[in-house]
Amino acid sequence: MFRLLTIEFYKLKHNTASKVLSIIYFTLLTSIALIAAIKFDLGPIKFHLAEMGIFNFPYIWHFNTYVAAILKFFLLLVIVSMMANEYSFKTLKQNLIDGLSKKEFILSKFYAVIAFALISTIFVFVVSLILGLSYSDYNELSIITSGLEYLLAFFIKLVGFFSFGLFLGILVKRSAFAVGAMLVWLIGENMLKGYLYWQFKGTEQTGDKVDSIMQFLPLEAMSNLIKEPFSNLNAVRSAANTMGETFTKSYAVEFSNIAIVAVWTFIFIYLSYALLKKRDL
Repeated sequence: MFRLLTIEFYKLKHNTASKVLSIIYFTLLTSIALIAAIKFDLGPIKFHLAEMGIFNFPYIWHFNTYVAAILKFFLLLVIVSMMANEYSFKTLKQNLIDGLSKKEFILSKFYAVIAFALISTIFVFVVSLILGLSYSDYNELSIITSGLEYLLAFFIKLVGFFSFGLFLGILVKRSAFAVGAMLVWLIGENMLKGYLYWQFKGTEQTGDKVDSIMQFLPLEAMSNLIKEPFSNLNAVRSAANTMGETFTKSYAVEFSNIAIVAVWTFIFIYLSYALLKKRDL
């Protein structure tokens, strides 16, 4: 494992584009802290985002992992360009000539995917912990450690997403086309979702029926791992309660969603290996 990871990081070390994209990604993750600086003071109107409770434990785990997951496209570019470069610079063929099997080659890429996801998760954990300890109204250990399942969901989401990108990178061999294919798939899932809403229009529990089908699609399953956190903010809930509105939405990380994404991850890696094994290099 470490030998294969060493090979991958050696390649990344000598790839300027990948290094730049990785630096941009982790810089943007750090910039989550800048949200605390958003403050407006216009006479009687005072608005300080940090004081609204977005950095309170345990809510911060939910909020920060959701925001950080939006930035995953930067690392997706690293993953697909990493695969595209194997074909462009013929390093894939050279690795196989030097004795690396196709199985080991795919495993080296998958280990790199896991490493990126793990580093990102640790990074978000550290940033969130610092922000929480600085701004949270609740600093009891039991409260700080509750909600950590969002970090697990974040890790699983990144592994699944990058595995999808890896498969597309092997399939089309060009980074731009791989990203384009990902966007086409995303549009396709949204079109299907719209069609299902139209198909079930006028029936009882339309949304539940649509969700029961869409949850098995890869990008939708990844999206379901960490649901939007904004309506879960105490300030939003309090405002809704004063207007007589109540929220019944579940924000929990569900095992079924983790299982679906894990299955898709296995499928993407297996298909990557099967495609590489079949393809004449």
